[in-house]
Parts: sequence; C-alpha cells; structure tokens
Amino acid sequence: MAFVADASMVAAWLMPDEQTPETDALLDLLRESPALAPDLLRHEIRSLFLAAVKRQRVRESFLPWAMQRFNLLPLRHLGPGEDHAVLTLARVHQLSAYDAAYLALAIGEAVALATLDRKLAAAARRENIPLLGPLAAP
Repeated sequence: MAFVADASMVAAWLMPDEQTPETDALLDLLRESPALAPDLLRHEIRSLFLAAVKRQRVRESFLPWAMQRFNLLPLRHLGPGEDHAVLTLARVHQLSAYDAAYLALAIGEAVALATLDRKLAAAARRENIPLLGPLAAP
C-alpha cells in the first residue's frame, strides 16, 4: 500500500521517544512498498535531529546512526512538487510550503498521507485525502 510519509511520521520511526504502536504499524507497511516523499524530507529530518540534540533529547552521537537508519528506509523521493499545486494548497489551508508539498504529493499520487501534524491532517481531510496513523480518526 503506497502512502506519503511526512517528516513528523518519519521522525517517529527514528526517534526513540516518539515511537508508538500506530507509527510502528506504518513502518511495517514499508516492507510491502516504499513510502513516497518530496525531496525536502531529508532536510527536514536533518533539522529535526539537530533540534533534538540542541534540546538534549538525544546525544550528538545519535546523528550518524539516525541518518544511516533514515537512508535505509524504503522511501521513494519524488522531487520538489509542482509549484502551482504546492503554493495553492499552502495558501488555501494556511500551511507552510513544506507541509503543502506532502499534501500535494498525496493528492497527485492519489494515496493516503501519514502525518502526526494536526494542521496538515486537517487540510488532508478537507482535500478528502485518507490519513494513516494516530490522526486517522477525526
């Protein structure tokens, strides 16, 4: 089952204190087929890891291990997203361009979105995009 995974979901797969049974179940789905993501995912994950070190949630020694694990995830990066779609979704739903890129990809590929971001999940619901994970129920 193909789906788009945003940075919040991928972080939950990689950060030791963010894993839940729901996020682990989605990680298990990657055995069947890779998750889809815009190219910006790598940069968002790097930023999340650096913020976690700064906030002392993890040690700096976590970074190489976490990036190696990220690189092993079966993710299919599908470019930056179409400008018009991303900008329109960002304006309509008051999302960052980053979050709108995940939503645009889910719409364009006609697949579900896995996110832990409540604002992005609400926008996906308004766009009739199915959600996966803890925010799947309204």
